[in-house]
Amino acid sequence: MRSWVKAALCVGVVFPAATIQAAVLEQGAPAGTPRPVMRPAEKPETVVLAAADSTIRPVARASAAEAVKPALAAPIDAAANNRFQAWIGAFQGRARAQGISQVTLNRAFRGVTYDSDVIKRDRNQSEFTKTIWDYLDSAASDSRVSNGQSALRKQRRVLDRIEKAYGVEKEVVVAVWGLESNYGTYRGDNDIVQSLATLAFDGRRGRFFEAQLIAALKILQSGDVAPRNMTGSWAGAMGHTQFIPTSYLAYAVDFTGDGKRDIWSDDPSDALASTAAYLKRFGWVTGQPWGVEVTLPRGFNYALASRKIKKSPGDWAKLGVRGMDGKAVPNYGSGSILLPAGGNGAAFMIFKNFAVIERYNAADAYVIGVGHLSDRLKGGPEIKGKWPRGDRALTFSERKEMQKRLTRAGFNTQGVDGKIGPNTIAAIRAFQNARGIVPDGYASLSLLKKLR
Repeated sequence: MRSWVKAALCVGVVFPAATIQAAVLEQGAPAGTPRPVMRPAEKPETVVLAAADSTIRPVARASAAEAVKPALAAPIDAAANNRFQAWIGAFQGRARAQGISQVTLNRAFRGVTYDSDVIKRDRNQSEFTKTIWDYLDSAASDSRVSNGQSALRKQRRVLDRIEKAYGVEKEVVVAVWGLESNYGTYRGDNDIVQSLATLAFDGRRGRFFEAQLIAALKILQSGDVAPRNMTGSWAGAMGHTQFIPTSYLAYAVDFTGDGKRDIWSDDPSDALASTAAYLKRFGWVTGQPWGVEVTLPRGFNYALASRKIKKSPGDWAKLGVRGMDGKAVPNYGSGSILLPAGGNGAAFMIFKNFAVIERYNAADAYVIGVGHLSDRLKGGPEIKGKWPRGDRALTFSERKEMQKRLTRAGFNTQGVDGKIGPNTIAAIRAFQNARGIVPDGYASLSLLKKLR
């Protein structure tokens, strides 16, 4: 589950869920799936995420189905595959040293070959060109809301049990499911062992992916799933709600009580419960919203729009910050003001549960997407605030250019990596203050033109 979020966060892995400029954070960034196909399905997009981070039963003989490797999407690079097979031989020694049996290794690597398509995808992650409003249009579209409500009805009994067990509202769990795999319709069909082994062999993030591969082998050794049934995204996220292997080991649960933590099958029970268990583990507050849309007063001090500044809804109301109904936001606890598209976009007061969802995926757009979709599933309204729809997202090269120009102008971004995180936002605000521009910290094309 995005439990892998943590792990991915540390290495900047990209996983299926939604590609957006706002998803790129300086501290890093990867996102997953039963099967009610009710209306035209919306395929999940790609988003930069964050990830987090563990049983051993007898392993049965490989089935006939496992022995047959699915056809590869791309031709095999013979030379690369020869090197890859040699790498597997060396890797197996390291795996045995970590408790993986030779029987498990033989089953896991039967038919596994170098997958050049995985490497191509790994290399093609630098351009994030979707704006947050375009992402949210898809994340909480009418069809995704309708499909989610159908999924809620279909899985009502198990979801009620999950909510009672973990205290995480069923709509939030279903919203994660909807964004990760479109309610199970896009769980990913990549062979996880093959993908992770290819990425570990490639070496660009070899240590991270080898750790994921070892974790995947531990899962296989436990008997939770057969090797060729362990499928998911090209980067290793698995199942209905896209756990990476280390997160699965740490947080997945056997909710059905059949002795397996099965997040891959058409029955989503274990996956949905695992998602709720993960959110609960990181501090989910029952009954607290992720955030609420608010209006800001004229002359609002945009320097207050910071995750570091927390006030009670009552104190925010004294400063003129109110809900969309014109009243003070109910007292859900201390909150911060978030402006994901700067001063010209929608504004939100966010609470602790925002940070909990963020553990699943660190992109603000993803968290807002999950939160807003869950609100819509409860019958809530669309976001009312306007977005700067005339803007476009900065390309990766433009974001790097902005960082270079800010630093040269005396507003140090503490590095040039194309990721708009806290250091870059602080530099943007400092530049805006110096130029008499509203200091909302928003990395816009118009700001880049001013820097030029």
